[in-house]
Amino acid sequence: MDLEITKTNNFFQLKGILQRGNIHQFKRELSNIFETQNAVILNIENLTSIDHYGVNALAQLHNESITKGKKLSIIGMGCDDLYEHFKSEETAA
Repeated sequence: MDLEITKTNNFFQLKGILQRGNIHQFKRELSNIFETQNAVILNIENLTSIDHYGVNALAQLHNESITKGKKLSIIGMGCDDLYEHFKSEETAA
């Protein structure tokens, strides 16, 4: 299954697999999002898999939100790899 991204205002629903082969789609869809939105919500409930490229892409979006003083919320039970990444960063801080 490929990555499907649906958007309603500042709410993005991710479905499928977020991996190296479709990171360009994810980045294209969310490029400059913080230029037009003060808050973005990503629902990852329907992501069935995510590789380290996908985790890094989400981490980069998270870093961009911090740098620009914007809000990024990632909701849904999604994949364990993503939670482990942010959990390890939180522990290191």
